Formats: sequence, C-alpha cells, structure tokens
Amino acid sequence: MLKPLFLLPVLSLFIGTLWPEVLAWQAVTPAAPDLDARVRQFLSSRRQTWHDLNVPESDGQQLHDIIIRHNYKSALEIGTSTGHSGIWIAWALAKTGGKLVTIEIDSGRYEQARNNFRESGLAEFIDARLGDAHKLVPELKGPFQFVFCDADKEWYKQYLDAVLPKLAVGGCFAAHNVSDRGYRGNNLDFLRYVRSFANLDTTLYGGGSGMSISYRTAEKQ
Repeated sequence: MLKPLFLLPVLSLFIGTLWPEVLAWQAVTPAAPDLDARVRQFLSSRRQTWHDLNVPESDGQQLHDIIIRHNYKSALEIGTSTGHSGIWIAWALAKTGGKLVTIEIDSGRYEQARNNFRESGLAEFIDARLGDAHKLVPELKGPFQFVFCDADKEWYKQYLDAVLPKLAVGGCFAAHNVSDRGYRGNNLDFLRYVRSFANLDTTLYGGGSGMSISYRTAEKQ
C-alpha cells in the first residue's frame, strides 16, 4: 500500500498538469501581516491627499487586482507622479514576489514618491527612476508582465510601440484616462490604435478615470 506522504507529490503533479492555474494561484502569498497593515494604514491616512496627476483609489485597486489575478511579477509604470498607483502595484507585487520599475520626469514628484514608498513600507519592491520616459522606456530590456501607462497622453502610442516587444505573452498593458468617450485629449485615438493590434485583447475599465486594459495573446500581430 502506498503511504499517504508518498502520494502528495504525485497528487501535486496531477493537479498541476490538469489545472496549472491552481498552482499559479497558490504562488500568490499574502503580504506579511505587518506590511499589509502598514500599507492599509498609509493609504487610509492619505486617502484625500492624492493630487498631482495620481489615480483615484478605485483605479489603484483595479491595478492591484489585475496583478494578483494573473500572478504577475515584473511590472513597469510610466509616470510615477507622487506614487499612489505605484503603491497599489507594489503592494500586489509584494504578494507575488515581484518588483516594479517606475519612471518619473519631475524631480519634485519623484522625491515625494520615494518618500511615500518608504513610508508605506514598499520601497524594497520598487525601482524608482528619475528621467524622461521618452528615452528611458525604449532602453529598458524587459521582459515585463504588467505595464501601467499614465504619462503624457499624446505619447501613449509611442510608449506602446516601445513596450510591446518586451511584453510577455499573457502580459497586460493598462493605459490610464482612456475611454470611448473621447475626453482628455488623444485617448480616443490611442484606443483606436491599441485595438488595431490583432495580438492584443483590449477592454475598457469604466470605473475611476477610465482605463484601457490590453492583454497580449500572441507574439506576432
């Protein structure tokens, strides 16, 4: 008779073969209780203070949930501002074992973001870089599983072009302030553009400030 302990690895292999998403889900572990509490307290204490081009709380929660749902580990943020969205992204990455690279061009916002990352307890999960994303994004090696774009709207197409070759199949490119209602400048043009890619499955998140969410379904367009 097989001993129960002998059956455990066999059962795990069987489950992983039939339902790989089960093992992927198991790989997402809760953040340490003290870190979880620290992030929650920090976000609660700053709830009414996020200005300076930051995302609303509902959009931050959406970014967090996408990363958790897909167990993403490598993330890029184009446009840090003072760090609200970065905190939501890094909080999720703290649970998946990943890290965020985030880029900000304004030195004042960059320094404030770094302070916020430290105060929230998430600094170790964030590589914050000061510079022009027009230059830095094309230089990044990748690959990335998750990209959040919230910088100069007229450059969204160029950011997508620069990042798409580095976006893993199954990865997500989320662009803020995008809707089918055509507000805030060129976002409607970008929506048409991102929907022109056959290897991107794009939907719209209608909460908060609006966001396009595109998953890469194949290597080639």
